[in-house]
Order: sequence, then C-alpha cells, then structure tokens
Amino acid sequence: MSHLQLILAIEDHGQISAAADALSISQPAASRMLGEVEAILKAPLCARVARGVELTQYGRALARRARTVFLELRETTREINELKTGSGGSVSLGSVTGPALNLAVPAIRQVSTAYPGIEISIQIENSNVLVRELLAARHDFVIGRIPDDTDPRQFNLIEIGEEDVCLIVREGHPLLDKGVVSSTDLPGYDWVFQPSGTLLRRAVEDSFLSADTPLPATIINTSSTILTISIVRNTNAVAPVARDVANLIAGNGSQAGEIRILPIDFNVKIRPYSLITARGRALPPSAKLLYDLILKQSTA
Repeated sequence: MSHLQLILAIEDHGQISAAADALSISQPAASRMLGEVEAILKAPLCARVARGVELTQYGRALARRARTVFLELRETTREINELKTGSGGSVSLGSVTGPALNLAVPAIRQVSTAYPGIEISIQIENSNVLVRELLAARHDFVIGRIPDDTDPRQFNLIEIGEEDVCLIVREGHPLLDKGVVSSTDLPGYDWVFQPSGTLLRRAVEDSFLSADTPLPATIINTSSTILTISIVRNTNAVAPVARDVANLIAGNGSQAGEIRILPIDFNVKIRPYSLITARGRALPPSAKLLYDLILKQSTA
C-alpha cells in the first residue's frame, strides 16, 4: 500500500521530494521505495523532466489502478460506518457555480429533508480543478465540462444544461453610462478572470479575438467568486460570471448587491455542462440518489 501511495503522490506533485513530503518520509526513503516497486514490476515508472519527474506509461497505468484500489477502500470504510451508525450515508460532489445554484442546491435540500442523516460535501470550482479531483477519487461526481486537454474516454457524462455568461461591474461604473457596451469599450479596464486555461476565460478571450479586439492588458487571476465580487465592487474592474450568480448578487440588497450586470452587444459562448462520473466507478447509493435528483431537475 505504501508503494501505491508513493506512485499517486509522485503523479500529484511531479517531484519525488514533494511526494516524500506529502507522505512524511525522507526523499532517500521515497527513492528506495520507487526502486523497489520498479524492481517488482520490472518496468520504469518515472522519467526525469525539466521540472522534476513524470510517470511513464507503466507508471500511469499503476497510478490509475492504485486510485481504484484506494477508492474501493474508502467506499468500504464509508459503507461500514454507515451500517454501524445508521446514518444516511455521505456524498462528495463538485460543481461549477451556475448549476450549483440552480440544480445542486435544490437537490441537496430535497435529499437532506428526506434523509436527515446524510452528509453532503460540495466543492465549487472551475471544471479543470473539478475533473482533476474526480479522477483522484475525491468526488463521487461533478457538474462541469471536460477540459480540452483531458481524455474524455475516462468519463461518463450526460449533458444537462447551458450556462449563460454575463459581465459584472460595480454600481456607478463609467461603462454603465454608455447604455449597451461593445467589446471595443472593454480592453481599457482591468479584468478579473478565472485562471489561464479555464473554459470560461477561454470563452471570453475567444469573444475578444473574434471581434478583432485586443485582450485586456491588466488581469487579476482568481477562481474565488467572493474575491471576484470584492475586487469588482471596489474598483473599475470587469469580470465574467455565470448569469445565475450575477442575478443572485445584484438582487440581494447587501453591499455585494452594489454589483450590476453590464449590458453588452456580443455573446460569450461556453460549452454546455454535464453530469460527469469516472468511467468504471459505480456511484454509492447516497451519491446515486443525489445524482438522480439533479438529473431529474435538469429535465424538468
């Protein structure tokens, strides 16, 4: 088991020293363990690269199987605890922000009312992070999109909805005086974006490029919705967010409600989101219950 934990730590951290730190062992001990498992399998599991190490095809195969092993152990522990305590089970899911508000929250309310003993954990993040967490077996399922650089054959997915994107600014922002704003009005302002490579950011950048408009020069990167709102409320920055999020913020009457949706004459297109599970991994009953409720609500 310690050998399998090491392989997973190397895959997660890309360095033997960082993997050793994560497992609270010394680097020589980690290197010795790596040599042991390579001797057992008679195959090289790691290759040195510029910034550390990466798994070979043999290492990736072992890591994939190792995650399944640890997932099954986690599910066994969870099932036994549920039987011992008589609780309603536990679920871990991840979601991008829009469907978390209009699908996950209502489904969670139904489940927790019907099964008061259930424990539900939810992570709100961009799809890149959520899919990585799903592959690492930290979530039962996620609501989001498969990133372009990820092999879609690793997943089962059901497309369940589209997320409308809008731009938000503070109350009194100079752009609100223009009525309807075009893309050429925007590059002169600071922008708050999700991290580089995320699907929402790429969608906004594509809308600029298709209009032959320069990309914003000053960008603040964050995946935090709360920090995004705070920056927008206190500066002249512009930020793209899901319209469900913007409507919730702009209408709540608090200081965060000093946010306004910016009228624009162009569209920001982003792929529909899906219910995503890892291929070959069955959902436990508690997770299947929540999954089915979200799916039902998406088709209502």
